[in-house]
Amino acid sequence: MKSLIKITLLVMIFGSIVSCKKDTRPNYQFMPNMYEPVGYETYQDTKAFANGMEAQLPAEGTIARGFTPFEIDNSSIGYDLAKATLMSPLDSTSIDSKRGKELYAIYCGICHGNKGKGQGNLVKREKILGIPSYADAGRAITEGSIYHTIYYGKNAMGSYANQLNEEERWQVVDYVLKLKADLEK
Repeated sequence: MKSLIKITLLVMIFGSIVSCKKDTRPNYQFMPNMYEPVGYETYQDTKAFANGMEAQLPAEGTIARGFTPFEIDNSSIGYDLAKATLMSPLDSTSIDSKRGKELYAIYCGICHGNKGKGQGNLVKREKILGIPSYADAGRAITEGSIYHTIYYGKNAMGSYANQLNEEERWQVVDYVLKLKADLEK
C-alpha cells in the first residue's frame, strides 16, 4: 500500500511538471528580435514619397558606378563624327582577339555571319534581309563607326550597349576590323 501511494505521488508530481511545459512558446528568449520583431516607422508620412510609393529619379548629373558616358549623340551627325574622330582606347597589349571573337560569335555572328560576309543563320533562313558584307566597297567603316553602331544600333540592328560593357565593345570593334581586313585580301 505504501508503494502504491509513493507511485501515485510520483505520477502526480511528474504530471504537474509536464503539464506546465508549453511547446508552443519557448521558455527563454536568447534572441528576442527573432520572436518579437522591432517595429519601424513607415516612410509614408515623409516628403520623399509625397506622390505615393514609387521609384525615385536619381539626382541630376549622377553617373552609375562603372559607367562611362558616351559623349557622341545618336544622330547621323554623331555617326559621322564618330566615324571621323573616335579611336579605340585599347593599346596592342590589351586587345584580346580570342575574347573579341567569342563576343562577336555571341552577339553579331547570328546576323553578320562568323566571317563577316553578311550570311549569318538569320539571313540564311530569310528572317532578316539586307545585311551587307564588311568587304562591300560602299562600307567604309572605321573604329568609330563600328563602336557608334554597337552603342546605338543602326537601321534594323538594335543597340548592344546593355549587353556589352565599354571594353567588350572595343574588343568586338577590333575583331570586326580584323574580319574586314581578311575579306579585303
